[in-house]
Amino acid sequence: MAKNIKTRAEDYSQWYLDVIKAAQLADYAPVRGCMVIRPEGFAIWEAMQRDLDRRFKETGHVNAYFPLLIPMSFMTKEAQHVEGFAMECAVVTHHKLEHGASGLRAAGELEEPYIIRPTSETVIGHMYAQWVQSYRDLPVLINQWANVMRWELRTRLFLRTSEFLWQEGHTAHETEQEAQAETLRMLDVYADFAEQFLALPVVKGPKTDAEKFPGAVTTYAIEALMQDGKALQAGTSHNLGQNFSKAFDIKFLGRDQKQEHVWTTSWGVSTRLIGALIMAHSDDDGLVLPPRVAPNLVAIVPIFKSDEDKAKVAAFIDRIVASLCGEDELAAAKSRLSSGDITRYFFDKVTGQSILVDWRDNRPGDKQFHWEQRGVPFRFEVGPKDVDAGSVVVKRRFDRAKEVVEASKLTPKHLRKELEDVQRLMFEKALAFRDANTQRAASYDELKQQLEKGGFVRAFFQPDREAEAKIKEETKATVRCLPFDAQGKTGKCIYSGKEGAPEVLFAVAY
Repeated sequence: MAKNIKTRAEDYSQWYLDVIKAAQLADYAPVRGCMVIRPEGFAIWEAMQRDLDRRFKETGHVNAYFPLLIPMSFMTKEAQHVEGFAMECAVVTHHKLEHGASGLRAAGELEEPYIIRPTSETVIGHMYAQWVQSYRDLPVLINQWANVMRWELRTRLFLRTSEFLWQEGHTAHETEQEAQAETLRMLDVYADFAEQFLALPVVKGPKTDAEKFPGAVTTYAIEALMQDGKALQAGTSHNLGQNFSKAFDIKFLGRDQKQEHVWTTSWGVSTRLIGALIMAHSDDDGLVLPPRVAPNLVAIVPIFKSDEDKAKVAAFIDRIVASLCGEDELAAAKSRLSSGDITRYFFDKVTGQSILVDWRDNRPGDKQFHWEQRGVPFRFEVGPKDVDAGSVVVKRRFDRAKEVVEASKLTPKHLRKELEDVQRLMFEKALAFRDANTQRAASYDELKQQLEKGGFVRAFFQPDREAEAKIKEETKATVRCLPFDAQGKTGKCIYSGKEGAPEVLFAVAY
């Protein structure tokens, strides 16, 4: 099978798109700036949803759903918010179509236009104002899984599209302290999810005023480093203070019998995390997935020439599948509709993660290549000689390690241990890469030199909108965050020369 992926060194942007295409994760849609997420890509998103949803519920949150369309008047109630999103909004102005001389045309102009949600603070604020009457109604801890639209001019699959999928948490609290605690708690949830589930090391910290969410008091972010040396914001958590509660009049009767405005937060991650996975872990041969995210854990490739060999190999594979997935699943899979000549067996019915057997009439090498490009963590080769030896050739996608394993040792416990080893090794590799590509700068000239090499650059800098804009103009870099692990450290600002500046994290970002 011919190689269909550019190398990272040749063309990183094209490599990224080639990996997505080869793994059949997504396609560009006929709608401007939008994408179609294919089943392989959506299965990855479902895995993320499942793990995050569990984490949200463990911290007391519940799911709800709010309208896609938001009255334009709502967007104008919070000045900073509308200023931040106005240029990205898609607007609905009519409510029906009619036949005209040249075909269908818009008809029924709306009295008030609707905005297709770029985010839901406004409509949720409106509803919270109706639901919250007393301190006994607080806190409100709601999450929404939804799609949003931001009219992007330059798009790239998963990283930046006009429509994308995400979750947005919106909470209301009795006190400022509770809202701040919630903001940081959810930031920690995101960081733990990124590192433990996605094997993606992140740096946590607040954004500068120039980079914070429109309408927020403080925005906190987790920042990850991609293999091309660019940063990617992997999640945000916003302390909104009372900005939205005052705009939407979300009041409650306090314990002292006085009317007060609630304190609110919002937080979210999106399908751009799939882009982060690709750019942080994949290689020149295609997709590499951390096992906890992978929809398919093992692809078994039978090798045979004759019908007799095929029957022999099939019986042996059935024993392996029965050992890993159970006799009941072996029987159940035979009664299910299969995708062509690929049989799916559920290894874990809770996560839906599977073991596949590839019976297609293709060359073994082509089938190996097929599953390698799709990032399946392990591939098993089984031929007549392996059956005779009672063993299986096991190939690991992450680092291409290869070993012969006795079939009797292929138990669920053994496979889970191997998968966890790969999960750990992938995180360690990504962490080592980030650490090796994190530098320090003691002056502005040094900052510019380091940024040309790519990666994170730590430096003392006093956040200032004008200075940040100038630095971005000259270097394309922004302050990604003020790292928590550098709190308390101060020094001479690389831009102004003044003492007492905090340590910040600079990078060119997606």
